[in-house]
Amino acid sequence: MKKRIANLATSLWAIVAFAAILRLLFFDDYVRQNSRHALGILPFLFECGNIAVSLARGHGFSSPFRVATGPTAWMTPVYPLFLAGIFRMFGVYAFRSFVVAALANIAFVTLALIPLYYAGGAIGGPGLGAGAAWLWAIFPNGILMTFETMWEACLSALLAATILWATLKLERSTRKRDWCGYGLLWGLALMTNPVLASLLPLLVGWLAYRRWRAARPPEWRTAFGRPALAIGVAILCCVPWTIRNYAVFHRFVPFSSVLGLQLWLGNNPQAKPIWRARLHPINDTAERADYVRMGEIRYMSWKFRLATRYMLSHPGRTAYLAWRRFLAIWSGGTPYPLRDFLRDHSPWFRFVLMFNLLAGICAAAGIVLLFKRRSAYAFPLAVFPVVFPWAYYLTLALPRYQLPIDPVVMLLAAVTAGAIFRPRAQQPGMGGAQKRKVGKASS
Repeated sequence: MKKRIANLATSLWAIVAFAAILRLLFFDDYVRQNSRHALGILPFLFECGNIAVSLARGHGFSSPFRVATGPTAWMTPVYPLFLAGIFRMFGVYAFRSFVVAALANIAFVTLALIPLYYAGGAIGGPGLGAGAAWLWAIFPNGILMTFETMWEACLSALLAATILWATLKLERSTRKRDWCGYGLLWGLALMTNPVLASLLPLLVGWLAYRRWRAARPPEWRTAFGRPALAIGVAILCCVPWTIRNYAVFHRFVPFSSVLGLQLWLGNNPQAKPIWRARLHPINDTAERADYVRMGEIRYMSWKFRLATRYMLSHPGRTAYLAWRRFLAIWSGGTPYPLRDFLRDHSPWFRFVLMFNLLAGICAAAGIVLLFKRRSAYAFPLAVFPVVFPWAYYLTLALPRYQLPIDPVVMLLAAVTAGAIFRPRAQQPGMGGAQKRKVGKASS
């Protein structure tokens, strides 16, 4: 009986089924509590949905503010095109479209369990893979974001988890098609969420270093040829979008144009740790008029100059805002976690807050444990939570921004949980280089 329970607990498909059912139950409850008419409209009234509506109606990639403002490079094209396809099949601002989009998000975050499970298995055995998968299955943000927000976060989480797994699997591959496939995966990820570009040189650099170390004798061509091929393929995937942007705006815009505005919204005299959507052109008529008058690229450049000028002249205020956004990212959304925990007596709010905080603390401990064990996989896991969120510490912090790296955070938290709850003798914490040394010594 115990063996059956253990087999069930470490079964990937049991975890996938549980995660899918749990999300569907929350989704059903959410639909029951809200008007179908409202659900068909409100989730799509933001930039991503507005661009998708423009595409579905044949007006091209344009108009992020619910009014005709012309072509845009507000965000990369994959998810707006995906939503536009749903609108064309099931109707613009239709409840059916909301259901399909939410079910797709549920599928994305549930499927992220598969690469997460196998990545954990490669690092520390099936127990670690199953532990990480269970944590992701019950992670509240990974449940709520599937239907509360119609952005690319859920798809980005799947792509980021797949990138981690592919990176670990690719270390010893010499086949060109594997590296081309890795480049295509990165190309899709960059055209979905350009912030993931912050991880590309670090993960590919780790692969090149590992290949250089493994070669006998070390050869630069052997080490860097295949990683360079993957980067080349990823860049080629971005070229059509970059060409389109240059043709439209006569400026080099490789991904999206929105950085200047986001930096200014988070760093100006009226900025607060909790962003309430003030001063955004989608809500502020004066800002929208400036956007239309100046054009998107000039407007973003202007905002970038204002933001950097404010940050350089107010370093203390900038550091304070960045610190509060750091807390908001790792607490699930609040920049004042202790105050809000004491004031808000909702059990669900406290559960979400504590889950996020504990996951972040355990992830940090997991990074330390992996480095102390000299795990070969410490670096590629650490770059996700250490590097990726910086874009949001400096701009705006919303819970969905963190979601792409949350599967890796759950994996690192599982490393810490394993160290706490399993005897040291049963912990498989060594990476590839250490395993090879042990093998040589024992032979």
